[in-house]
Amino acid sequence: MVLPLFAVLTLNAGAGELGALRAVGQAPILLLSLLAGAWVDRWRTRTLMVLTDAGRALALGAAAVAGLLGWLGLPALLVVAFVVGALSVVFDVAYQASLVRLVQRDQLVRGNSALEGSRSAAQIGGPALGGALVSVLSAPIAAASSAAFFALSFLSIRRIGRRETIPEPERSERPARVWRRIHEGLRFVVGDTSLWTVCLASAAFQFFFAAVMTVYLLFLPRDLQLSGTAVGLALAATGPGALLGSLLAARLPSRFGYGTVLVSAAALGDGVFLFVPALHGSSAVTVLALLMVNFVFGTFSQLVNVTVMAVRQTVTPDGMQGRVAATINFVGMGMTPFGSLLGGVLAEAWGTRTSLLVAAAGMLLSPALMALSPLARLGRTLPAPPDTPVPSA
Repeated sequence: MVLPLFAVLTLNAGAGELGALRAVGQAPILLLSLLAGAWVDRWRTRTLMVLTDAGRALALGAAAVAGLLGWLGLPALLVVAFVVGALSVVFDVAYQASLVRLVQRDQLVRGNSALEGSRSAAQIGGPALGGALVSVLSAPIAAASSAAFFALSFLSIRRIGRRETIPEPERSERPARVWRRIHEGLRFVVGDTSLWTVCLASAAFQFFFAAVMTVYLLFLPRDLQLSGTAVGLALAATGPGALLGSLLAARLPSRFGYGTVLVSAAALGDGVFLFVPALHGSSAVTVLALLMVNFVFGTFSQLVNVTVMAVRQTVTPDGMQGRVAATINFVGMGMTPFGSLLGGVLAEAWGTRTSLLVAAAGMLLSPALMALSPLARLGRTLPAPPDTPVPSA
């Protein structure tokens, strides 16, 4: 979030430029997700997460140095955004596959809840700190602080001492062709109705949410005249909401059913953004309303995230975890660059208020797809993965 805020508040980037910056940072999702899935299923997830954290720390550290030297313009931001985005793709796929290698399947919901809860804690202070640093100090200081946090993540993950229980391929083993392994992941996801519905619903959500965020980051400082600190504070409200959503995810699906929780939480979390275009001015009431919107969105979107992750991990064989996660990322989050570009185009053509309303309404396509699919009929327990072994070579 630091790079887009820097572009808006310091470089005075227009809607098209902000959309392009966000699209460049998200393009690696489309370009690298499937390859990342093939790699994750052949490597230890801890190794990949450590390496990518180190790379992100170095990239943002270089951006901080470039900023201090006066070189951190829009072209440099584009390069940094792409590099950080590429490394984040590998980290996210490895992160999603790691838990299955560390805990038993009946512990996945609680494990995901704990992991996402800890990640939510970072979301509480991160946006507010980033917005304040960009607004009060400088973009190089903000980039340096982000680099420091990635370095801290690098050191923390290195301390994980428990061995992954999923057998890793021997290094002497002749590796399978990458494209064949990718095809196996694609075929498995397309053949499973629940996973394919997750892909389509994720694609609809990510496309319109990317458009919403591009317009949102223009709407808050320019239409509502909020400072960088206020923008960061509003965005930070997602963190406490996500923490609550993680806690709810440990209990609600087993009580009300996975399908009911997914559809209702997605509708509530996505629909709350429809209230944002009605806001005017920078009064305390406006800031409080934004805090509530982001809190509600954080709560229910995290409830959906944790529940979907548990569904995916439960119905997927162990040897396919990385490729299935990567396939869902590719189909779903691969739409984000196009959504970001659309947000910039709409903001320039229709203005931020109208564009925000249209994009927010589009987010409701995601819960509608889930409601019309077998995913909505999932009960309080999840089906087991196929018994047939998954080919790996």
